[in-house]
Amino acid sequence: MKYARLGETDIKVSKIAFGCMSTVANPTYDGLEDAEGIATIRSALDHGINFFDTAPAYGDGASEDLLGRALQDVRDQVIIANKVSSQVMSAKEVVEECEKSLKLLRTDYMDLYQIHWPRRQVPLEETLKAMDDLLKQGKVRSLGVCNFGIEDLTEALGSDVPLVSNQIAYSLLSRAVEFEVEGLCERYGIGFLCYSPLAQALLAGKYESADDVPPERARTRMFSKDRPQSRHDEDGCEEQVFAAIAAIRKISHRVGRSMADVSLAWLLHQDSVTSILVGASRPDQVARNAASAQVQLSQDDLDELDAVTQPVKLAMGGSLDMWATPSRIR
Repeated sequence: MKYARLGETDIKVSKIAFGCMSTVANPTYDGLEDAEGIATIRSALDHGINFFDTAPAYGDGASEDLLGRALQDVRDQVIIANKVSSQVMSAKEVVEECEKSLKLLRTDYMDLYQIHWPRRQVPLEETLKAMDDLLKQGKVRSLGVCNFGIEDLTEALGSDVPLVSNQIAYSLLSRAVEFEVEGLCERYGIGFLCYSPLAQALLAGKYESADDVPPERARTRMFSKDRPQSRHDEDGCEEQVFAAIAAIRKISHRVGRSMADVSLAWLLHQDSVTSILVGASRPDQVARNAASAQVQLSQDDLDELDAVTQPVKLAMGGSLDMWATPSRIR
């Protein structure tokens, strides 16, 4: 496993992180039985993964509770990232939610505390100040944001509160960060934590056509607004997406690795990426995810992957919200 510093801190995180959303039931995943979930989380440690990302919104605290039980006896060996997900993000809510999360996680500190989504119900400065107070109290070790576009991120970086990361959807099929946000993050030393790096199994080669994709995974703006669970008003770019997938499959075959390996490796070759959040439902999936950190792609491979996904990038544009129109991210 390879490791990277989290911003300017002394915290070192594995380049492959364990994303905990898939450990509990939600509209996209079935979730795991407790024993299976704990075994899967523990297997990550065996493969050098020390970075675990959860949120109160994942199963209404169930993911935090499961993670806390799984890692309680090895707390000093792991890096736990969590989020504040309250509806208003007031200072009072930030403090209350942090205390609740600490209890569920069975720890007295979190290594990274992030705003899950920008709410814009109270001044951002109020939210950040409350989080900074938690930092000064030692209840969190570093601070970050999630789903912050150029407007919100510019405001956040204009405060005196130190931020180390922006967690965002980023993959070969979701490259909106490259239009504006990537440059701003680079200037301030903010790293990307990438969620949905396999575009909900599209980049694992699981589906041959748009019609093969189940409705709960065909909600993104890549798919037509006529898909039954869509929350956007766009035509999508299904033809371009599956042409890109076919091309990535050919490149992967030539490289001699799976599509998932190649897709994760492409992200790891991006200078702006600190770590990739990948979910898993079984220990063998964890092993495969961890192995992708060792995949080396040539510059020709990288250039070709860039070229075959350019039509999707241009069709999707610079909106960072993969699901909704109008965008919740700005």
